[in-house]
Amino acid sequence: MNILILGATGFIGSAIARKLVNDGHRVTGLGRDPSRVALKMPALHWIRADLAGMTRSNDWQDALKGHDVVVNCAGALQDGLSDDLVATQEKAMLALYDAARDSGLRLVVQISAETEGTGQDLAFLATKRRANAALASSGLRFVILRPALVLGRNAHGGSALLRALAALPFAIPLIHAENPVATIALDDVASTVSAAVDGELAAGSDLPLGNDESLTLKELVLIHRRWLGLPPVPAMALPSALTRPVTWLADVAGRLGWRSPLRSTAMTVMSGGIASRQSADFKPRLLRAAETLAAAPSGVQDLWFARLYLLKPLIVVALSLFWLASGLVPFFAFDAASIHFAAFLPTPLASAATIATCLADIALGLAVLVRPWARPALLGMLLLTLAYLLAATLAEPALWLDPLGPLVKVLPSIPLTLTALAILDER
Repeated sequence: MNILILGATGFIGSAIARKLVNDGHRVTGLGRDPSRVALKMPALHWIRADLAGMTRSNDWQDALKGHDVVVNCAGALQDGLSDDLVATQEKAMLALYDAARDSGLRLVVQISAETEGTGQDLAFLATKRRANAALASSGLRFVILRPALVLGRNAHGGSALLRALAALPFAIPLIHAENPVATIALDDVASTVSAAVDGELAAGSDLPLGNDESLTLKELVLIHRRWLGLPPVPAMALPSALTRPVTWLADVAGRLGWRSPLRSTAMTVMSGGIASRQSADFKPRLLRAAETLAAAPSGVQDLWFARLYLLKPLIVVALSLFWLASGLVPFFAFDAASIHFAAFLPTPLASAATIATCLADIALGLAVLVRPWARPALLGMLLLTLAYLLAATLAEPALWLDPLGPLVKVLPSIPLTLTALAILDER
């Protein structure tokens, strides 16, 4: 069959795409930026599109043409610079259902979530709930799947945070440590979608997906620590009040385009635990968390990822502060700062050059905090640093021997910037 997968570049969507291709289906992936994943998955045809801009039925006509099944794996945790929840998870889906009625579509498979319980009024769950209800009343053949926390060989979002927490040295601080967390293997999610596409699940099914074990967050993190091959350390339960400053910072980062799993939506849902109802309609045994991880033993790359995950925001913020300070401090001692340019420029030009370089530093320090601008800002930091070092070496080589080391101290920023570039990608 011809299958269109929405969100095919994501953690869940890419796994489902590989499974369906292996099953012999012709698969088209739709994503906002499929350029990189298209190189890794050349068997798929790719459509570059943003669901937030596909809120009218006419927007779907070309994408649906020739397809028998749509699998929706797209979604967003929270509104932010790059995400519009209502447009992506509700309006686009209603437009899709409207267009699908006249397209000959045989089936819609919706990857959803448990939308009742703690946090049910959050936009993330409310938009999913309304989209599910609209699908159920649309007249289309459908299957809705509600996976618990998805674990796989790779990691993203909440599963990435689990690995990061598991890799902390000395002790593991946890909020909601004793809350239950149901899990499901990524391969089991993909196999269930495959079963739905093949007609093994009845149309109109609405199935929770979670294995039969009962784990707390603490137990799940410690399972990940053993998988990483790290020695035991104590897990410390912290009061839930500490979530407020963390989620506030994460929400601010979200407004700047950074999709942190510590945002308020995720923490609110976690405050009630992640449960999964057992469905009598779903018979296969689902892998438990330890079995899922053991199926793909960890390597040193997994340890690097886990240790760098929480360092990434610290590195970006450190670089931002470094460049902001280097741009702001000269204004408090302007004459002393401009004297370096005065050695080879007239006074007016020296002052102008000082102001220009300070403003450039400030601009880069601010730009790196905005996710879509982070990569060009980091590249700009590298180029400007090299330009500063070259110009200073030619104009005042004695600065390399200055007791305060104004040039030597700049050198560590280069590998730090390269590190930020190396770990910037989210998928």
